[in-house]
Amino acid sequence: MWLTLALLSAVFAALTSILAKVGIEGVDSNVGTAIRTLVVFFMACGMAVLCGAKFSFAAVSARTWTFLILSGLATGASWLCYFKALQLGDVSRVAPVDKMSIVFTVVFAVLFLHEELTLKAAVGCAFIALGTLLMAL
Repeated sequence: MWLTLALLSAVFAALTSILAKVGIEGVDSNVGTAIRTLVVFFMACGMAVLCGAKFSFAAVSARTWTFLILSGLATGASWLCYFKALQLGDVSRVAPVDKMSIVFTVVFAVLFLHEELTLKAAVGCAFIALGTLLMAL
């Protein structure tokens, strides 16, 4: 199931790039990001309600709050940079560079989460980096 969801995520991310490039024409990229963020916020709240998620502020630890807030700030910074990059560049060049996040994620996972870097993962990251370089030039 995780693979199906991950592939759907990739398809929706690809659509996000195409739709965003068209959607931010003639609009400040920060305004476009704000609109997108509102849509995501209401969609996430709607899914939580539809799925019957129970939420209590008291049940969430300070550590969880801290890391979710930091994750949200990182997401916001990523989206602001991404939308500005889309406004300034071709989506076919911006999107691959954005996917360098895969390489950074693996490096950060090894450094901060002490995950093992396998030869297969290292070679895969090298190919992603090389492919990104080729597509961005």
